[in-house]
Amino acid sequence: MGNHMGKLFTAVAATALMIGAGAAKADIKIAVIGPMTGQYASFGAQMRAGAEQAVADINAAGGVLGQKLELLVGDDACDPKQAVAVGNQMVSKGAVLIAGHFCSGSSIPASQVYKEEGVLQMSPASTNPKLTDEGGPNIFRVCGRDDQQGAVAGAFLVKHFKGKKIAIIHDKTAYGKGLADETQKALHANGGKETMYEAYTAGEKDYSALVSKLKAGGIDILYVGGYHTEAGLIARQMREQGMKTRLVSGDALVTNEYWDITGKAGEGTLMTFSPDPRKNPAADKVVKAFRAKKIEPEGYVLYTYGTIQAWQQAVEKAKTTKTKAVSDNLHKMSFNTVLGSFKFDKKGDMTAPGYVMYEWKDGKYDYYEGSKVN
Repeated sequence: MGNHMGKLFTAVAATALMIGAGAAKADIKIAVIGPMTGQYASFGAQMRAGAEQAVADINAAGGVLGQKLELLVGDDACDPKQAVAVGNQMVSKGAVLIAGHFCSGSSIPASQVYKEEGVLQMSPASTNPKLTDEGGPNIFRVCGRDDQQGAVAGAFLVKHFKGKKIAIIHDKTAYGKGLADETQKALHANGGKETMYEAYTAGEKDYSALVSKLKAGGIDILYVGGYHTEAGLIARQMREQGMKTRLVSGDALVTNEYWDITGKAGEGTLMTFSPDPRKNPAADKVVKAFRAKKIEPEGYVLYTYGTIQAWQQAVEKAKTTKTKAVSDNLHKMSFNTVLGSFKFDKKGDMTAPGYVMYEWKDGKYDYYEGSKVN
């Protein structure tokens, strides 16, 4: 008899499980993809922290359309081939949103995958204009563009460094070259001119030949289109050769890792970045939550968080996670996020405030005094 009862209980339990499973809808999968490994991994960590906190906060508040979010994490190491492969992998796992990628050189080729597969891509960080200029209706970015960033940098260089010898260098990537060229264009449009324009190779440890060339050219201001690892080494190697040249760059220097590389040599480095979302009252509660976990929400942490918030608001309005309906709403709505309130234009670019100049001082970056004066 005992055996019979056992079987009966098992059958009842199994039925109950099946009813439970039927009632609980499957999770909604979204993915964050960026450089989780490699020399730009500090930015992958920023994106991942932002995505994890956004998913935890949304799930704690009841999820999206009554379903919980499941976060998938993809690593592209800022390599274009790996970006396409991991993009395909996340699509095949059923991700309905790709919050990524970081490097424009990854986002642009991967966007072809998302265009073909009809999956929503929202990059919190890729600034090369091509991404949205050539993307489809399902490709967005929650950050500015290099033509905006370069315009600010070029005008700034003319205004603040008149008569100084300026060199422009870039690392040949979609981001670095794009930013350098836009800055050069704006420099010329404002009546300035560079003394030297050079390319360098990313990933090297020794830039002393380049630095010697800058020294011989008497360069006062070095504009770097590239990432923080190389910029940091170049800054350090300029100081080692006794140069007082000031380094100016873009939003890829918004990581404390820049100062870890430069130490005192980073003092006075200038960079363009969007207004710091940590200073935004709308972000107060979230910033506190990060700091309680010993995570400083610098750089692209809050941009990734805000990307997922905007997506959630569009999904709730569309009442579905289907790409077309969500994309249509992303193009139409206004979003309230940790980044403040913003909209997307018809290309999928955000209409948020542009770029301001920051300065590195004592291991921290903050608004450059002169940049508040228009």
